[in-house]
Amino acid sequence: MHHLSSELAAIVERFGSPRIVVLGDLMLDEYIYGDAERLSPEAPVPVVQERHRQHRCGGAGNVAVFLTALGAKVDLIGVCGDDNQGHLLRADLRDAGVNVACMLVITGRPTCTKTRLVGLAQHRHPQQMLRLDREDVSWIGPEHENTLRENLRQGLAGAAALCIEDYNKGLLSQSLCPAAIDMARELGVPVLVDPAAVADYSRYRRASVITPNRTEAELATGRRMEAVPLGAAELARDLYVRLGLDACVITLDKHGMYLLDGPEGGTLHPTKPRTVYDVTGAGDMVLAMLAMAISAGATWSQAVDLGNVAGGLEVERFGCVPLGRREVVSALLPGEAAAEKVRGLATLNVALASRRAAGKRIVFTNGVFDILHAGHVRYLQFARSHGDVLVVGVNSDASVRRLKGSGRPVNSLADRMAVLAALACVDFVVDFTGDTPLELVRAVAPDVLVKGEDYAGKEVVGREVVEARGGSVVLAPFLAGHSTTSTLEKLA
Repeated sequence: MHHLSSELAAIVERFGSPRIVVLGDLMLDEYIYGDAERLSPEAPVPVVQERHRQHRCGGAGNVAVFLTALGAKVDLIGVCGDDNQGHLLRADLRDAGVNVACMLVITGRPTCTKTRLVGLAQHRHPQQMLRLDREDVSWIGPEHENTLRENLRQGLAGAAALCIEDYNKGLLSQSLCPAAIDMARELGVPVLVDPAAVADYSRYRRASVITPNRTEAELATGRRMEAVPLGAAELARDLYVRLGLDACVITLDKHGMYLLDGPEGGTLHPTKPRTVYDVTGAGDMVLAMLAMAISAGATWSQAVDLGNVAGGLEVERFGCVPLGRREVVSALLPGEAAAEKVRGLATLNVALASRRAAGKRIVFTNGVFDILHAGHVRYLQFARSHGDVLVVGVNSDASVRRLKGSGRPVNSLADRMAVLAALACVDFVVDFTGDTPLELVRAVAPDVLVKGEDYAGKEVVGREVVEARGGSVVLAPFLAGHSTTSTLEKLA
């Protein structure tokens, strides 16, 4: 198993920056978050007190964002409306680094938008309560389709892969989809398709691979999957032969994925059990990972194993949150996870954004942590118990010298951060150069700020910042008889 994980991690490390074309239905995902803690007196429904809103790229746009986060250069081809949602969608895509020059804006056609009402309990634990869809699923028409064909023809030149994301929203017609596949295959570009939930899969003929889920595969074949893996093997073979594929991958939620990539055999690729928080975006992540892996020269079997890992990580998050290569490598090689905890502020904020999107409670504390002892460990465990993610700010060497004198620190900043990162209760470690962590507290914006009980009745740096956001300050008890000073005295 370790050899396989190392092999897969090596593939991720050589992903490079392939140029990948994404063709498909574009959507804007809107999220309205609010506290749901009482029932309405008007009807037996919960009352949601709105707290904030978010919008993200959905559909093919989500695949494009996922690919970009993994290092690809992405050309996106699709349509949106000339409305506020369309402007937001294009702005979000550009911000993510996606090339939107080949997108088509259609006046009078609404941008496909999915608005989700998300209830929170005690400002945490997001739960989707309602989804409102706004869309026009009619065919885009011959004129717009011809424009997209020309954009696709130009985009495929020199591309490493074509990803087709079909939600049956009027873009991928029985004429455009086969034409796209034929164009790519003539150029030797592999075509990866996340198919729609439709009965007729003829539009996907000659694709390199399709990735239906269990329900979609049953609908496309007209047959029930009675058991895994035998039932999956039967459906995969039906699609593989009928559509002339190079491979067929059926995603099977908790059972993993079934791969058929030749006329004989087929293999079930089990997945690691995960805490499923939200399945939104898991299929998009699988498609993106398969495309990156194949572009890097992986076999279909290796690509599916990587897709399993990436899809498993995605369902542990709320909403569609991109994964970076480092997160995938850390999941494959847990021994390297400690090194991933040490962050600069920019990468820390990226990591925290995904945790916040998943409803996680962020805790922050800080200190010198020069000679780690049992009191430190107990203190950090106490801090971690007040939330889901613990960020530890560590004074730089120069800062320690100003505060403690020329003989300190005993251990360098790198060593102090490495030791903290090795603790299971610590999620991230970041350094700061000032004499106080005020700017770091502002940047991290924690839900909980933890300091030692010796701050009772004293000013806690960052208190106003945290409490202004509705957060809290908690004072941790000390473990008697344990301090860095007493440890140094014993060593003297």
